[in-house]
Amino acid sequence: MRRWYGVSVHPGREDRAEWHLRLQGFHPFLPRQNRTVRHARRLILKRAPFFPGYMFIPLDLSRDRWRSINGTIGVRSLIMQGEHPAPCPIGLVESFIQQTDEAGLLDFGPRLEAGGLVQIVSGPFAELVGTLERLDAAGRARVLLEIMNGEVAVTIAVKDIMAA
Repeated sequence: MRRWYGVSVHPGREDRAEWHLRLQGFHPFLPRQNRTVRHARRLILKRAPFFPGYMFIPLDLSRDRWRSINGTIGVRSLIMQGEHPAPCPIGLVESFIQQTDEAGLLDFGPRLEAGGLVQIVSGPFAELVGTLERLDAAGRARVLLEIMNGEVAVTIAVKDIMAA
């Protein structure tokens, strides 16, 4: 039975590891996102791994030569549980694949856009509605809340908000 497994790769070598795994006949999935990078006083939009240092690979442990993955250029090792690779939770990678657009980038949809209304779902500000000011690559959101006759900016985890 084919399942998804995590692969740890050397930092900044995700593309090289993916290429070498494909040469061996594997079909890795490397979730990517657009990231803004400052270079020489300019801001550049760059494709970057969503999980730096990790990718996913579908394997049937009884049929595939999975041990060869550990010797692949750019790969550190499969994520192991004892002597065998540890499978990812069922549905996790599949949901990432469903949320990938035509360009191969993870797209969590228009539900979280700067300037849009969001509702905080947990924490001390739970149930409050505010305006999303920005999202960052670290998974944090800056939200403007109307509190005490003024706007207060709070920074919270993206997992703690949803579109209003």
